[in-house]
Amino acid sequence: MITQALITQAVAIAEKRAKRPGASVYSGRAITMIERSLYAAKSSNWLIIISGFVEPVLYLMAFGFGIGQLIGDIQDGSGNPVSYAAYIAPALLATSAMNGALYDATWNVFFKMHFSKVYQVMLSSSLGPMDVALGEISWALIRGATYSVGFMAIAWPLGLVTSAWGLLAIPAATLIAFGFASIGMAITSYMKNFQQMNWVNFFLLPMFLFSGTFFPVSVYPEWIQVIVKALPLCQGVDLVRSLMLGIIDISVLGHIAYFVVMIVLGLSFTTVRLKALFMR
Repeated sequence: MITQALITQAVAIAEKRAKRPGASVYSGRAITMIERSLYAAKSSNWLIIISGFVEPVLYLMAFGFGIGQLIGDIQDGSGNPVSYAAYIAPALLATSAMNGALYDATWNVFFKMHFSKVYQVMLSSSLGPMDVALGEISWALIRGATYSVGFMAIAWPLGLVTSAWGLLAIPAATLIAFGFASIGMAITSYMKNFQQMNWVNFFLLPMFLFSGTFFPVSVYPEWIQVIVKALPLCQGVDLVRSLMLGIIDISVLGHIAYFVVMIVLGLSFTTVRLKALFMR
C-alpha cells in the first residue's frame, strides 16, 4: 500500500511538472533536499560542524583582544578611530559565513557526487538539477547563516557592533554565504579527485589573510589593491564592516550587486553541470 501510494504520488508530480516551462530542470521540490540534509546532519560529527563556529571566535579573542592591546585603535573607512577588535570582528563574521557555506558546498558535495552517488539517485526521481542545486546551496546557506548568528551573539555583548546598522550584518552575511555556496558547488562539479579539491583550501587561506581581514587593504601597492578588492571575501568584508561600523554609502549597493551576480552565475553553472553529468 505504501509503495503504491509513493508511486502514485511520483506519477502525479511528474504529470504536473511536465506542463510547466523548465520542467526538465526544476520540479519545485528543492525543500526535500534541505530535509534530507537536516536528517543527515543529526548523525554527523558535530565537532566538525561546531569547529566552523569556534575558529573565528578564537581569532577574535587572540587577535582582537590579544594582539589588539599592542596595536591600539585603528581608523575605519571614514577615518574614525575604532578598537582593533571592532575592526576585525566584521571581517571574521564574513569569513565565518564563507567557511560555513563552503564546507557543505564543496567537500560535502564532492563526496555525494563521487562516492555515495546521491545525485544519481535523486535525479532519477522527480527532482531536477535545479532542485538539487537550490537544495544543496540552501543547506550550505543555512549553515553559513547559523555560524554568523552565533558569532554575532558573541560580538554584540562585547561592544563590537558600533552602529544600529549592525543588525543588517546577519542578512549581509547570509548573502555572502549564498554567493560562496553557489560558486563553490559550481566549481566542485568539475573536481575529479581529492588533490584537485585541495586547491579550494589553497585559494581560501591567502584570500582570508589578505582581504582586509586584519589590516586595511590600503597598505598594499595600488595595483595589488585592485586585485584584492576584486576578491569575493574582500567584497564581503567591506560590506559587513560598513554595516557594523555604520559607514553607509553607495558602495554598499555595489557589494550587494557583486554577490547577487555570484549567486546567479553559481546557480546557473551548477544546474547546467548537474544536468550534463547525470541526465545524459
